[in-house]
Amino acid sequence: MLHQCLVRLKQPFIKAVPVPEPKAIIGWGKISEIANVCRELGVTKPLIVTDSNIVQIGLLDRLLNPLHQSNIQPCIFKDVEPDPGFLTVRRGVALYKQHARDSVIALGGGSVIDCAKAITACIKTNKDIAKLPGLLTVRRRLMPVIAIPTTAGTGSEGTVAAVLSDTEKRKKRVITDPFIVPKIALVDAQLMVGLPTNMTAETGIDALTHAIESYLSFYSTSYTRKLSLDSIARIFSYLELAANKGTDQVAREQMAIASYQAGLAFTRTYVGYVHAIAHQLGATYHVPHGRANAIVLTHVLKFYRDNQCPRLTKLAHDLSYQNSDQLIKRIDTLLKALSVPLNLPMLKADDINELAKSSIKEAFGEYPVPIEMSVSQCEAILRKLLVSEYH
Repeated sequence: MLHQCLVRLKQPFIKAVPVPEPKAIIGWGKISEIANVCRELGVTKPLIVTDSNIVQIGLLDRLLNPLHQSNIQPCIFKDVEPDPGFLTVRRGVALYKQHARDSVIALGGGSVIDCAKAITACIKTNKDIAKLPGLLTVRRRLMPVIAIPTTAGTGSEGTVAAVLSDTEKRKKRVITDPFIVPKIALVDAQLMVGLPTNMTAETGIDALTHAIESYLSFYSTSYTRKLSLDSIARIFSYLELAANKGTDQVAREQMAIASYQAGLAFTRTYVGYVHAIAHQLGATYHVPHGRANAIVLTHVLKFYRDNQCPRLTKLAHDLSYQNSDQLIKRIDTLLKALSVPLNLPMLKADDINELAKSSIKEAFGEYPVPIEMSVSQCEAILRKLLVSEYH
């Protein structure tokens, strides 16, 4: 009850804080318009934040060529790793200042975009990254940020959050502030054609989790629920095709839109226990975030079902399923079709209590979950992961 009381007390404040939407430029091949976008924003010296894989597979060239042709002078920071840490952000800040940049273009997945947001937040606040995690710590307008996602999963191009790794404390840390929403979200599904099957599948399940947890959130509204339902329907229709036939233009575009919709939804409603548990698995065992969500998702939904969660029932009905069992079965079927690894061989029984306590602590009073979960109930879910039913 205390959890829900804290959430309810925060609800008027959350609703009073406006969450901006980026200007969305969505379409096949839209990256070719990047120079025009820069000119409209007055950008001449951007810092491009990306990762080494983007460079190796040639996606960076698709961004650089139109910039060079328009005499826009980029500087490249390509050192972003999965789940970037504080040190990476500090290196990006130093490079931005050293080369007197005027903006940031993020080209990559959620880790790259979150790192770019954190870099700009540090520069504008003149604070070290270690001091910024938390709610409303930025509180000032940033320089232009153009986010170009290369995966359909995180929705980071439209969210108020930047998730980072505190490697010393082995925890995920989050900056949450409306001012870090990118100015432009350039969503070009053509950039996602070369994604490996497993990455397409896992990032797609991340988007599905965002949409589901947003719908179930106590903070959800008619606007966010519509976004969630549209996103879930697209994912159910197109994720398997996008994963197994990555060159399919329609499937890639629909998944890119679904990810963006889910991002717009959950950034206004927060997430829930699936993410709370998945964050601990990522921080402790370095499980990729989308896979961690996939491992946990149906277990948490079954917990809601067993505790007669009306929001889960309503979600099932709104998606034209007779009951929550049918919805959960649909998700199970999708996960099996995608061959997402759902076992967790590195999980140790001795870690379960600490993982459960950390999960509940993350969610407590912060995540507007539809049904409260105790530490012992979370432990029961984690124990099910010791021997997975999927192989």
